[in-house]
Amino acid sequence: MLTIVAFVLGMGALIAFHEFGHYRVARWCGVKVLRFSIGFGKPLLRWQKDSNSTEFVLCALPLGGYVHMLDERETKVAPHEKHLAFNNKSLGKRAAIVAAGPIANIVLAVLLYACVQWWGVNEHKAIVAQPPVSSLAAQAGLHAGDHVRQIRSKAQDGRVGEADDKGLDVRSFQDLRWALTQAISQGNDVEIAVSANDNTPTRWLDLPISRLASKEPGAQAFMALGITSVFMPPKIGDVMADGAAALAGIEPKDLVIDIDGMTVADAQGLRQHIQSRVSNSGQAMAAQLWRIKRGQGEVDLMVQPRPYLLDAQQAKQIGLDASAKHYIGRIGAFVGAQPDSFFVKAGFFEGISQGVTKTWDVAVLSLRMLGQMVTGQASLSNLSGPITIAEVAGKSASVGLGAYLSFLGLISVSLAVLNLLPIPILDGGHLMYYLWEWVTGKPVPPHWISGLTRGGMAMLFTLMTVALFNDIARIAS
Repeated sequence: MLTIVAFVLGMGALIAFHEFGHYRVARWCGVKVLRFSIGFGKPLLRWQKDSNSTEFVLCALPLGGYVHMLDERETKVAPHEKHLAFNNKSLGKRAAIVAAGPIANIVLAVLLYACVQWWGVNEHKAIVAQPPVSSLAAQAGLHAGDHVRQIRSKAQDGRVGEADDKGLDVRSFQDLRWALTQAISQGNDVEIAVSANDNTPTRWLDLPISRLASKEPGAQAFMALGITSVFMPPKIGDVMADGAAALAGIEPKDLVIDIDGMTVADAQGLRQHIQSRVSNSGQAMAAQLWRIKRGQGEVDLMVQPRPYLLDAQQAKQIGLDASAKHYIGRIGAFVGAQPDSFFVKAGFFEGISQGVTKTWDVAVLSLRMLGQMVTGQASLSNLSGPITIAEVAGKSASVGLGAYLSFLGLISVSLAVLNLLPIPILDGGHLMYYLWEWVTGKPVPPHWISGLTRGGMAMLFTLMTVALFNDIARIAS
């Protein structure tokens, strides 16, 4: 139920704000608005002040909306209302009305991200987990518990760029992940400044991100890079009654010191070790001796992880080939303790500034990812449809208000970017018509618009089909 409510209310609000942008600017420009509709299909609610005013409608399917304006190209207009028709307004006013919808979504995204900062958020310190042995981070010398202080990009010839000599301060692990996401999507090498703790000197490490096989900032890229999660001590949480951990005698709050004499650095390293204790065919390996700190003393236990077959989605989440069979070991217990975190709350102007920055970064990344999908550098599986959006809406709402507002900010930016694409029937397509009119001094011929509209509908239908197919594939997996 939470998923449905979060999706319907969120999408309804974003669509309403988009259409309100068109509506408000149309009224400012002296255009008569006949109908303001949220959703499609059967009307659920109607309201109209009088027969000469705008009709406001709420429909059953909240997957879109529209503002219907008076226009001589669509209906007969009375002589005394010709000055109120959209088609009789200047080119500048028509362009402003069309652009107002995406601009409204951009403004809303800034406000949503600013609200998150005003509300305050708990963020994890940028203390990293043990990177996989073969990863770029491990090869660079990054260790479990290292605290990332700064990040800066490097020029293609290996020199640090002049504009980034000082580096960007890394406030939290979320900041680090976002900076790396942008670097991966651009294929830019970076350097990170790290220290083991507050009392040790800082050292700079090279991360040659351009060596990654893909510019798609997904699980596989971060696994290859080696910065996948925040540092957590190798502590045991809840233990399942019938799991391998319970059978071995492991208890909640146990701290794993070493396994067969090899030191366990953190929870990430412990998880990786547990997962590796099965063969490719799914056979459990021999039990190992775990030395555990329990209270003030130590205990030795023999532990044998059990094999578990990953489904396609689980395999993809940890950077494995989803089309092949993969077994991992499990002990039936939660591994890891609460990481170090801190509470951040911004003032009014700082919140606005961070909202603008976040909105810009998300918009640029969205456009870059779209470009990479068009050129084949990123997979079309990154396109998500209404089912996935609804699922994420429910999950973010269950986490808290901050996570839900951030999700709405992301979708609001995505709506703006999508609508500004130069595809006929979208706002960006209409703006291209007006650009043609401004350059040539003549409107686009009606038969051109008719053909381009059909092509635009085909393109949009194809995108929707791919997105829906991806949703169904995720569910099936």
